[in-house]
Amino acid sequence: MFAVIKTGGKQYKVAKDDVIVVEKLDGEAGKVVDLAEVLMLSDGGKVEVGAPMLKGAKVSAEVVKQTRGDKIIVFKKKRRKNYRRKKGHRQDLTVLKITAIARG
Repeated sequence: MFAVIKTGGKQYKVAKDDVIVVEKLDGEAGKVVDLAEVLMLSDGGKVEVGAPMLKGAKVSAEVVKQTRGDKIIVFKKKRRKNYRRKKGHRQDLTVLKITAIARG
């Protein structure tokens, strides 16, 4: 059984016991988070697709840890104008372990 969920503006295909990295969600390590934006469920040959979300379906996940992504460099330049700007960015991330997929 697997599900397609939406969180942080992105979609993820998840199954039980998968570990995924998503954009930051509130909660410390060990807390259980319910993800209610389920787009699709598949159980063997049976597939349910929402329009756009499945009513009542949810995916439960445990927060493994809060972390940060790799640093990216944002560099802007306009040639011959002596214009240069350099900034760095590290995205806040949450590591989740999928514990259950529930039908509605």
